[in-house]
Amino acid sequence: MAGHVVTIAQQKGGAGKTTLAIQLAVAWSLAGLRVAVVDIDPQGSLTAWFGLRVQALDDPGLTHMQINGWRTQKEVERLAREHDVVVVDSPPHAETEARIAVRVADLVVVPVQPSPMDLWATRPTLEMAKAEKRAVLVALNRVPPRAKLADRLTEAVAGLGVPMAEAAIGNRVGFAGAMMDGLSLQETDRRAKGSEEIAALAGEILARLGGTLASGTRSASA
Repeated sequence: MAGHVVTIAQQKGGAGKTTLAIQLAVAWSLAGLRVAVVDIDPQGSLTAWFGLRVQALDDPGLTHMQINGWRTQKEVERLAREHDVVVVDSPPHAETEARIAVRVADLVVVPVQPSPMDLWATRPTLEMAKAEKRAVLVALNRVPPRAKLADRLTEAVAGLGVPMAEAAIGNRVGFAGAMMDGLSLQETDRRAKGSEEIAALAGEILARLGGTLASGTRSASA
């Protein structure tokens, strides 16, 4: 049975797309799932992080591939046959590449920061997913403390007719710190608030895909 493909897509830059892809992928890996990460963003941030991870760990715990163009769909489908979850980090501002990333997905997760500009910029991604007939989940990301606007944004998303994740991800500096070492926040501080938020979102996404998230079984060994 083929695994699930989760594409993190947002055509607005700076939404925390790659950070979310990395944190979710490691969360599923720590839970004992076979996980692949696919970088089709020309910026290659996920690939740079994975390079640090290979240096830091004896076993990175993930399969990594950097691809683009016509090979993308075929390679993602191959990885899905060999893994439980494939996480695709899609590019912003690239119609063809982004559309392929959406097309191969079982679920398109759209990170949105709590600002009206981000919400407005989300529409093209949502329209693309609708055109490709793909399930969508909007996820609040980089939410600052006491962000009252987040509540209004939740109402606005509901008005778009797309589901929104119950779990929201705060604006946590720990994510960047962990990624500089090729790790995720769950690997450097499992009890951190950000780790709890990622675990909640990872479980929520997996539940939508028909799976369950077990407790972590693998730990980092630098």
